[in-house]
Amino acid sequence: MEKKVLSKEELLKNKDQILAEQNAKHTKSNRPALLTKKERKVLGIGKDEGRAVLKYARISSRKVKIVLDLIKNKGIDEAYGVLKFTPKAASEVLYKLLKSAEANAVNNNSLNYENLYIAEAFATQGPTLKRIQPRAQGRAFKIQKRTSHITLVVKERD
Repeated sequence: MEKKVLSKEELLKNKDQILAEQNAKHTKSNRPALLTKKERKVLGIGKDEGRAVLKYARISSRKVKIVLDLIKNKGIDEAYGVLKFTPKAASEVLYKLLKSAEANAVNNNSLNYENLYIAEAFATQGPTLKRIQPRAQGRAFKIQKRTSHITLVVKERD
């Protein structure tokens, strides 16, 4: 059940077939086929976007999703304005993450800054840190310190 490693020439020769497999969904799990990092680089997949991922952010994903819904599908300048003047704890974290995604798009993939918009933005739940708060008469209350994994993807508008 081991995947065969293809050379660069073989990848470029079979590019159309590999891209068709990538875009076709698996029949049972409805997920695309996984490609290695080398295969993605040779085929140029992901060169039309800037992506930034923050893992283990010490804020609940529920709180982050509220702010993410405000900036989805907005232009990059408008998203910066919304994040700067939104009085939520998640807005500061997302502001830094958006700067990183924008820098990745402009510097690594040579995308035009004026045409960038937030194509995808989602937050998933990370591991929960469990702590104990001492209470009266020897009791203890559980405190759950939640974390989240946040992903921002910026793309160029056509």
